[in-house]
Order: sequence, then structure tokens, then C-alpha cells
Amino acid sequence: MVSISRREFLRVSGLATAASLAAACVQPVAPAQPVGAVETPPAAAPAAPTPQPEVPRYKEAPMLAQRVAQGLLPPVDDRLPENPLVVTDGADGIGRYGGNIRRAFKGVSDNPMLGYFNHRKFLEFHPDYSLRADVAEAWENNEDATVWTVHLRKGMKWSDGSPFGAADVTYFFTDVLGNKDLTPSVHRDYLTGSGDAAKVVVLDAPDDYTLVFTFAQPKPLWPYIMENRDMYQPAEYMKQFHMEKTADKAALQKAVTDAGVDSWVQYYSEKNSYYLNPERPVIWNWVASNKLSEELFVMERNPYFFHVDAEGNQLPYHDNYSFRLFETTDVFLMWIIGGEIDWQGRHVSAENYTLLMENQEKGDFHLLIGVTQEHIGLNPNHATKNPYVREFFGSRDVRIALSLALNREEINQLVWDGLLKPRQYSPLEESPQYYPKLSNAYIEYDPEKANALLDQAGYTQRDADGFRMWKDGSGRVSFVIENWFPAGTGEADSVEVAARHLAAVGVQAIYKPVERSLYTEHYLANEVECGSWGGDRTLLPITTPDIFLGMMPDRPWAGAWGLWKTNPNDPNGEPPPEGHWLWKIWEIWDQVAIEPDDAKRTALFFQILDIWAEELPMITFLGQRPTMTVVKNGLLNILDKGPGESYSASAYWDEPDKHALAVS
Repeated sequence: MVSISRREFLRVSGLATAASLAAACVQPVAPAQPVGAVETPPAAAPAAPTPQPEVPRYKEAPMLAQRVAQGLLPPVDDRLPENPLVVTDGADGIGRYGGNIRRAFKGVSDNPMLGYFNHRKFLEFHPDYSLRADVAEAWENNEDATVWTVHLRKGMKWSDGSPFGAADVTYFFTDVLGNKDLTPSVHRDYLTGSGDAAKVVVLDAPDDYTLVFTFAQPKPLWPYIMENRDMYQPAEYMKQFHMEKTADKAALQKAVTDAGVDSWVQYYSEKNSYYLNPERPVIWNWVASNKLSEELFVMERNPYFFHVDAEGNQLPYHDNYSFRLFETTDVFLMWIIGGEIDWQGRHVSAENYTLLMENQEKGDFHLLIGVTQEHIGLNPNHATKNPYVREFFGSRDVRIALSLALNREEINQLVWDGLLKPRQYSPLEESPQYYPKLSNAYIEYDPEKANALLDQAGYTQRDADGFRMWKDGSGRVSFVIENWFPAGTGEADSVEVAARHLAAVGVQAIYKPVERSLYTEHYLANEVECGSWGGDRTLLPITTPDIFLGMMPDRPWAGAWGLWKTNPNDPNGEPPPEGHWLWKIWEIWDQVAIEPDDAKRTALFFQILDIWAEELPMITFLGQRPTMTVVKNGLLNILDKGPGESYSASAYWDEPDKHALAVS
């Protein structure tokens, strides 16, 4: 059976009608009637059919229909690609258009929150964690996973109406990833091999909607990378800010100088940040209306967004997202309890479980409870600049002692109402890479054994207050724990309790919260002695293994070593000592990355987890932390597991008119 769209049916039917009319006009000449014969009146010509307007395939929000009527936008059928993505995930079915969703944020450094529900990648996860097409329409690979072919959606557009296609992907790989100023070191996601043998992927675009990625070695995890990374930029828009692509270098240099930034690279980065530059086109659900640096940040639906529901309604359903700036957790909680937050999991912490549960009716909201991938704990920097601390954390006996000194159950009860589970940083129980050997390594509370191991490591001298001394007697064994979690948060309180436990075995740990941007400066300069962000990415860690590889600098357990591995030219980086076990982790990962067989790949990854269980690079307190999402009553189509924020376009209000954006 051949399937044909209604639009195509009308088009073909119209051609057939015109053809039959033309044929009817070519008639043979009738013979002359005999004289006196009664002339038969000619038959009336068939009436021409009344032209019928073409029936649109898709429907749109009233606010966009109004713009179409005003001539400000093309019709919805002309804005969507030939084959838009049909979304059927919503539990509450087809939605209603209109309304605003209110959230809160902590400043420009909080911008990662926008990616949770807005960025679109080539592929995305189903709710069951299988992969499906998104920006891409389809993909396939050759037998050994060295060649991956991606098919884009024909007719897809950026938010300004300009075409989106292979040229935008080619620009990213050639002029951004391939530019040494913009990308001093290419991330391993785009490489096969390592060290001097590393080869960057080769991209070929045989036409406007086909991409062919060719790797020197097998790249079986490439689909997961395509799910995780934006591999495109609006080429025609961004070229004006690219020193090697602009038609007027002098004008660009003047713009850089006028902006007061150090280089065209910094200027380019700012112009490429859509939350700081609302003019930058996007292909995502939402378009920024102003800058994230303002107190109220507003996003509006993208009129060219390429998703529709099962009935052909263009998504998203609601008109706006608004984000209100807050500085303290108490203010944020006050907004929630006062009913001023509509949908948010970010910054909603399990430590406030009881408070929020007791105030659901008052705030007219309910809580969705799931399990987060996050772990609460320490990231001791084995390669920190302080030589005493570096030697201290470099001792396996010390790391194990610090872990045994922690009373995890006390931290859990005092800070988290017993909601978390004592465990080391490791894959979750739901993960196909779950590894109990690592999860349970050295999590028992044994201060006596901790003291013995610290003595065995050579830290036997104590000062008058009972704190241990450095081996040369030059001062107290002490290190600073740094992060951006302010006092009063569960993360900060957990570290404060842990510091008391460490003091009990003679080790002084001082927690020093800083503003997030300053923390970023510190870890990039390898100036953090010990972080306290713990770790996440534990559901499918084999797809995002940076923490296990020491290559996620904001969890700085590998410090200078991780910076060097990411970029050998980083002035703050240095290679690990010869023979260090981190080299073995990297060697095993190189095998994991090219292994096409799932079972063999996981078995290799377990070898990395064995090293972690033996060496204990990080010291984690608790994991399987509940995640709580505040959802205003009346907001529907919200995923009922996890943070429920990974897809926002199908959320809708039962009464949208009551939730319009308030503009002062």
C-alpha cells in the first residue's frame, strides 16, 4: 500500500482535473445540420471547480498564527522541515497552547541549566535510555564502526528562518574545532587513538543533508557522543565574528576593542553564547528574549522548532520560560513555598525534603521524587601545586584512611534525613556498569584503622592540639576544601561534618566556599587543593567517563595531570609520574573506546573500576541521592521520573490563560 499525504493528494487531484478540462475543450467539429432541422442547443460547458485553499498539514500556537496573519512569519508548514520529529512521550496527551513557566537561577554561571531542557543534539535518549533521532532524521554505520553516516532533516531552519544543514556542521568541524585559536586541543570525543597517534574525525558532506564521519579506528560510542554534544553552529551568522572567515577583519578588531575583551576568540565565545547574545540563531525549543545577566531572564518559543505532537501541533505548547535571579537558598525556598516556582529540579535539594513535603498544599505544588546520579564527597587533588598536600593525597594509605575516618551514616542522618546511601563514586545500581566492589570500597567507619594507616604513611608527629604534622615537622597537616556551594546547603553541611570526622584522626580540613566563576578560575589554574563536588554521570558512565579518567577539571582529583591529558600545551598541566596507575586507566580506556562488542567493552571498563576500588582516587560520602522536582499543580505532561526536565516542549497548562507571562 502506498501512503500519500493530504497535501500531495490535493496537488495530484488538481493536476488531474486540469488535464481533463483541457481534454474536454478539444472536441471534434459537428457536422452541419440539414436545412429545416431543429438545432440542438450545445451542451453547457462544465463549470470550472472553485479553487480550494490548501489544507495545512500542521497547526501552531495562537501567538504565532497572529504573526503569520500580520505577515511577520511564514505559514507553519513552511517553517517546519519535510519530516519533523513527532513527539509522543507526554503522559497527559495532546496539550493546550499558551502560558509561561516560572523558574529561578543563580546568575550567568548557572547557564548549564538551560541545556537540560533546551539544547537539541543529533540524537537523544528515549525515556528508556535507548537512542533515537532528533536533529538527525536517521543514522547508520559500517560493520567496524569506523564510518558513521547521518541524515539531517530536509528543510529544517534556524530560529531566524535561515536554512539549517550540512554547512553549519562543516563550519563547526572545520572552522571551530579545526581552528587552533578557538580549539587549542580537540576533545577526545572527536578522536581515535591517543597521544601522538590520535587522529581527528574526518567529516565529508556529499550534499546539504548528509554527513559522513570517518574515523581512523572504530568509534562504537559515536552515537552517545552525538547525543551529548552540539556539533553545529549558525555558520553564516558566526562567520562575521571569526577572524579567519570575516570579510572585514578591521571592523571585527574594532568591535573586539570596543567590547573591552582580550581577543577575537573571547569576543567570538560571547557572541556564540545565545544566553548572552539573543541575536544568535538557535534550533532549540526556546529563544532568548534578553540576556541571562539580567535579573529576569525570559525565553520565548522558537517559531521554527522542528518538533510536533501526534496531531501535528508544533511544539512547544507554552509560550515562555521566565527565570528569576536568587542569591540565597532561603529566598529560593520562600518562592517555592509561596507558589512562585512552576517547574524546577535544579537547586531543589533533598536536604529540604521535609520542608517541601509539608508545604505542598500551601505552595500549590507537588514533588516528583527520583534518584539522581550525583554523589556527595571529596575530590582530593593528587597533583595540586602545594607539594605537602600533593604528597599527602598521593599516598594510597592516606586516601583509604580518610575514607575510613568518615561516619557516613551520621552525615546521612544529620544532613539528609537518612535519604541517601553510603557509597563510593561509582555507577548506580540501575546502570549496566554497576560494580559493587567499587561502590562498597572502604565505606565502613573505622577511625582506629584510619589512625593506624596515617601513622603507617609517616604522619606520626602531632602538634599541641592533636593535629598531625607534615613529615618534616614544618606545620600542621591541613588542606582547603573548595567549592561553590554556599553555607547552609546540604553539600556544604556534609563537608563541615566530614571535616569534624577528619579532625578526630588529626587531619585539618577547612571548607572554603567561593563564587562559582572563581571556583572555575581556580580549578583551571590547578589551584584547588581539594574539591567537594563529588561526582555524577553514573547511569551510563561508559558514555561520559571523564571523571573516571581524571579529565573533568571541576572534579579535580587528577588536577594538573588531567589538564595535561586534555591539552598537553596547558601551562598548568603536567603528565603523571612514570608508572603511575593513571597511565593504566588511560591505556584501558583507549581499548574501551574502540571495542565494538558491548559485553567486552563493559568488561574492559570494569578493569578501570578495579583500579578505582584499589586506589580510591576520590573519597565519596553518599550517593543515590533523591532528586526532587517541584511541579505546580495544573502543569501536565511532566515526566514522572528523575528530574523530569530533560524535555520541556510538551509540558502544558490545564488553564494556560491563568499563567501568562507577567510583564511589568
